[in-house]
Amino acid sequence: MEILFFNENTDFTLEEEQLISEWLSMVAKDCHFHIGVLNYIFTDDNTLLKVNKKFLKHDYLTDIITFDNSQGNEVNGDIYISVERVKDNAYSLDKRFEEELHRVIVHGLLHLTGKKDDTSDHKEEMRSAENKYLSLLADL
Repeated sequence: MEILFFNENTDFTLEEEQLISEWLSMVAKDCHFHIGVLNYIFTDDNTLLKVNKKFLKHDYLTDIITFDNSQGNEVNGDIYISVERVKDNAYSLDKRFEEELHRVIVHGLLHLTGKKDDTSDHKEEMRSAENKYLSLLADL
């Protein structure tokens, strides 16, 4: 198992990397998966917009893009997170930055375990799973 955290075009540094890694491993296990190699790349809006345009052909800002390289029950992937989007979303939702960041971090992993958010029912299921695992993090 390897969970790696990178910064690209941002001075953001994730605090408590070891705790976050342990939490993500617990989430994967609870979803009946295990982690192979999982890369989190924290970046800015401009960089993530370029990724969105190049790989997904979408011309809009987003907070997260997940690239799935999983095989069977082994989670492998690259998760790009715009720290700027997370900050803006936290502000507009009246949430703490760390809470919104943790939600986005687990959101990416949940996508790699097969959870979707493409319909209103799927969005509700995703939000419920996010809340479940955020409470697990709070208990660590």
